[in-house]
Amino acid sequence: MQINNELQQLRIGIDAIDEQILQLINQRAEHARAIGKLKGGAIAYAPERESLVLRRINELNTGPLPNKIVTHFFRAIMSMCLSLQRPLTVSFLGPQGTFSEAAASKHFGYAAQLKPCSTIDEVFQQAEADKADYAVVPVENSTEGAVGRTMDLLLQTNLHICGEITLPIHQNLLRKIPEITGIRKIYSHAQSLAQCQTWLNMHLPNIDRVQVASNAEAARLASEDENSAAIASETATEIYDLRILANNIEDDTNNTTRFLILGTNITVPTGRDRTSIIISSKNQPGAIYHLLAPLANSKINLTKLESRPSRIKLWDYVFFIDIDGHQQDAHIKTVLTELNERATFMKVLGSYPINNL
Repeated sequence: MQINNELQQLRIGIDAIDEQILQLINQRAEHARAIGKLKGGAIAYAPERESLVLRRINELNTGPLPNKIVTHFFRAIMSMCLSLQRPLTVSFLGPQGTFSEAAASKHFGYAAQLKPCSTIDEVFQQAEADKADYAVVPVENSTEGAVGRTMDLLLQTNLHICGEITLPIHQNLLRKIPEITGIRKIYSHAQSLAQCQTWLNMHLPNIDRVQVASNAEAARLASEDENSAAIASETATEIYDLRILANNIEDDTNNTTRFLILGTNITVPTGRDRTSIIISSKNQPGAIYHLLAPLANSKINLTKLESRPSRIKLWDYVFFIDIDGHQQDAHIKTVLTELNERATFMKVLGSYPINNL
């Protein structure tokens, strides 16, 4: 009897807290709607503001809920509040069920209107033509390295990088029927096939591996043929009515993909930012050393250096560089000026909050 009374009191307490939470969420929504009116209907989403809010919430959190769950909860609240002003539209590499969709949902929440595209080129084009407010594109994987097409398009686009998303990638073997025997063909994106080489060589060594545009497309194809399987996300099982034959078959358990958020707005400093640039140098001995010397001299941390063909002439390359700091920071501004003077070409892709949430 005493246990039942205590249980009842705890439930009454939870009901009272739920009422408070509901009232406070709606109060927050009213403030967000007021901000939208002040901005005259313009996009109220500000990546730097969102980053600062989430960092503050994480610092205030004393548990028992871990920061990961608290961050997810507050992202959902912010997404719903933004939708009252004007729902954000976000293009991503589709169809439904891709890791790109998972990354877009993770960052923008489920109140955003996500627009699947058939190619990375189309993802860029939707935002460039103002048919989407933002674009989410994969740029590199911790196992397989850079996504070449994204990097090539960054060289051409007028969009700015205004944020980044890191997403742990877990690959799964999916099939229409719950048996691993009888598989004649495995569909997947090229990067996913590469990320699972060891597992495939061990368990399905002589099966044809077919590269397709996305893992979601692989899942769709596998759903139409009982003799085939797909490597894709767990989400794809629900969309395409497939069974998981093996979980987490990626070779590296820390397998992670980094995505960029592209838009037309320029973010302001948050205190923990990253700046991405494209740069090229003269083709002569010591050119790269001379080019990058200002970063070392100013003790600026270089976190990425990747070369890509310039596509202008044979054996001509550009370098993609990430550095810690914001282009509006005084010391970064000075170094960028010096880099520009030394380079044969330089383009600042954007400065944005470092994603460690």
